[in-house]
Amino acid sequence: MTEETRLETLLPGELVAAAKRVLDANRAAGRCVAVAESCTGGLVAAALTEHAGSSDVFLSGVVSYSDAAKAAHLGVGEDILETFGAVSIATAWAMARGMLQKSGADVSVAVTGIAGPDGGSAKKPVGTVVFARAVKGGDPDDIESQKREFPDNGRGGVRLQAALCALEMLMPEGAA
Repeated sequence: MTEETRLETLLPGELVAAAKRVLDANRAAGRCVAVAESCTGGLVAAALTEHAGSSDVFLSGVVSYSDAAKAAHLGVGEDILETFGAVSIATAWAMARGMLQKSGADVSVAVTGIAGPDGGSAKKPVGTVVFARAVKGGDPDDIESQKREFPDNGRGGVRLQAALCALEMLMPEGAA
């Protein structure tokens, strides 16, 4: 590539900056992280790997876009998917726990949602995203999760907001 066509990143600056803060804070805390993504399609992992040397903190990411992938790669039970659906606290929690177990990380975050423009419903409109965080050694009954309804400002907008929220959940307690 010539100097004129060289690209440093394709990602929004705020996403790259948030990922840098996550890497620095977790590096300082001596923690490794992993992510399980659905609606963000690897955007969180992409942001983390924008930074050279990120492999000392970021261990692994799985994009489990389909229900079958959530079951096969993260161990999400079919009963959970059938009962609660892919966009639910139960599914996000199972994704986060599965990622934590498979990766060996200290903390994992899962994100699943409806980015649109289709797929929404009255109960789960476009922009509905569910997050969960699992911590190594944590009580498996202590579910750390949140459901957010982001403004439907287009598929890319929902995915960006979801990725930023997922990164925030990877921050160590008390980190700024």
